[in-house]
Amino acid sequence: MCGICGIFFPDRSRPASRELLAAMNRSIAHRGPDDEGYFVAENVGLAMRRLSIIDVQSGHQPLSNEDENIWIVFNGEIYNHSDLRKDLEAKGHRYRTRSDTETILHAYEEYGWDCVNRLTGMFAFAIWDGRKRVLFAARDRLGIKPFYYRWDGASFLFGSEIKAILAHHGTAAEFNRETLSEYLAFGYITGEQTMFAGIRKLMPGHTLQISETGELKIKRYWEAPCEPDEDSRPREHYVRTYREMLEAAVRSHLMSDVPLGVFLSGGLDSSAVAALATKIRGDQVKTFAVGYGSGDSGESTFSELAPAREVARHIGSDHHEVRLSQKDFFTNLPRLIWHEDEPIVWPSSVSLFSVARLARQQVKVVLTGEGSDETLAGYFRYAWTLVNSRMDGVYRGITTDGMRRLLRNSLDRLPSASLHRKVAHTFLMRDGNSWPSFYYDNFFCAFSGREQEQLLTPAALHASADAYAGSMAAWQQAQGDLLHRLLYADINSYLIELLMKQDQMSMAASIESRVPFLDHQLVEFAATIPARYSVRGFAGKFVLKQAMEGLLPNAIIYRKKMGFPTPWQLWLESQLDNLELLLLSPRPLNRGLFQLETIKGLFSEHRQKKRDNQHRIWRLLNLELWHRLFIDGEHPQDVMTDATSSLVG
Repeated sequence: MCGICGIFFPDRSRPASRELLAAMNRSIAHRGPDDEGYFVAENVGLAMRRLSIIDVQSGHQPLSNEDENIWIVFNGEIYNHSDLRKDLEAKGHRYRTRSDTETILHAYEEYGWDCVNRLTGMFAFAIWDGRKRVLFAARDRLGIKPFYYRWDGASFLFGSEIKAILAHHGTAAEFNRETLSEYLAFGYITGEQTMFAGIRKLMPGHTLQISETGELKIKRYWEAPCEPDEDSRPREHYVRTYREMLEAAVRSHLMSDVPLGVFLSGGLDSSAVAALATKIRGDQVKTFAVGYGSGDSGESTFSELAPAREVARHIGSDHHEVRLSQKDFFTNLPRLIWHEDEPIVWPSSVSLFSVARLARQQVKVVLTGEGSDETLAGYFRYAWTLVNSRMDGVYRGITTDGMRRLLRNSLDRLPSASLHRKVAHTFLMRDGNSWPSFYYDNFFCAFSGREQEQLLTPAALHASADAYAGSMAAWQQAQGDLLHRLLYADINSYLIELLMKQDQMSMAASIESRVPFLDHQLVEFAATIPARYSVRGFAGKFVLKQAMEGLLPNAIIYRKKMGFPTPWQLWLESQLDNLELLLLSPRPLNRGLFQLETIKGLFSEHRQKKRDNQHRIWRLLNLELWHRLFIDGEHPQDVMTDATSSLVG
């Protein structure tokens, strides 16, 4: 695990600067506090920051082949590198280290672009091939590890984080206004673009190559399947096979030469990983949990500490806890936006950083439960959408467009925020003829496309691209039944952002997080599970639940999902006046993005409990703090003092 960055100029007479490369590398020092390394030759420069996990003594990067004409920088872990090494050595390749980095290098020598299809793990790497004079880069299948780049026709810059690219002289931080609408809707950008003009992300399952001719080639080498089996295999086949494959994935992810632990929320996913890790290792594992408040405080109702303790007692782990306070939350927020490079989508990112910082006191690697919900239909929205869709079909069959529109408008004026929120999720207030309304507005969007027409200024509205284009592109590419289309679309949009959060928040604490549920072979198998075996009524993930019977108590397996909640709603209520003053101050209004009266209305509605606007206010707050950090160029500490001092005092 580390951070990587680099420079490439197609013009061979233009030398890469060692000093600028060092500045890029310093910006991501938190990703690798153990070591740093550089390779600079003519028009190319590679750099890395290392968090030593495998082959601690000799795994220094950048690493070269025997002839020193191919060099690599790599971020991630290759779990099948020992097996690949045997094959590569049989083909004549000679190793100088025990590292998985060297396996990638020799696999590239042997197979070229196709080397990625032989790798099992999480990875983002860049290879300078001095023989062919090309820079080759790749990102793992699911997007567990990040890779950002900037190509302007004259220079190619890349890094594990956007801030590394911005650290290169002459790279200005400019807001990409095309992304504003999608950010306000979803909180993240689904496609290649980022919120910085000119900076893009290499998408999961893709490779990239750029040569001295200036030709940039990007190819997709893997795509998540989305069509289930059509045969009549019994449920037991999927339960048994999934259990076997998950256990194998956890076993491979335990590969480490340094101390290792597990993030434990008390939910099914992290509990399954912790229990399997304990079974495989045959000894006590370290587990880490985060919670809020104490005693009878309202904050404690959002805490998952009690169920986490129950699981820890059951598996006999060495368990550790941290509590996040409101003051810590607001104090850390600007700093974590800086770490994430873009506005934070979910308040739980702050909680994730807190538990990562706790874990870093004792371990360098943690396993997590991320990825199960998006591959096994664990979220409530999947089961609800299946039912909602069936009912909507009947409803539309007995009503006219005009009748449905009239009822939607009437229900939209419900005076109670709580009642409005519940009814808004049903087919009665969703336009069944519009998938963005029926699904994305229903479960993802803080500001729908219609609401943005009142929020944005005419200039901002004109500059923004279609809020739904990225998500709808994933949806339209999906095949199979409704459930598998939902899973495919989320794997290719929502999950990418979730994994970015996991990576950036753990690396902010200089700790590596691993996600065994996203072993690509396990994901491919999960896609074959028929919908009838995954979802029952309004609950999902039944294959995993049955696979864990006997390993975990049923009270844990079938506990209602909490979903990593935070007390943001409570904290918002106590700081509503301060946040309103912040968002209605001259600086955010002078950016020319939002209508003053609309923002006033959001706070007024929320204060009077006519609408629950907590997610909308969160979007606006994060966007303003992000602007101050990156566009205005303020230091995170200064942003905290200036913008949030009233919130933490």
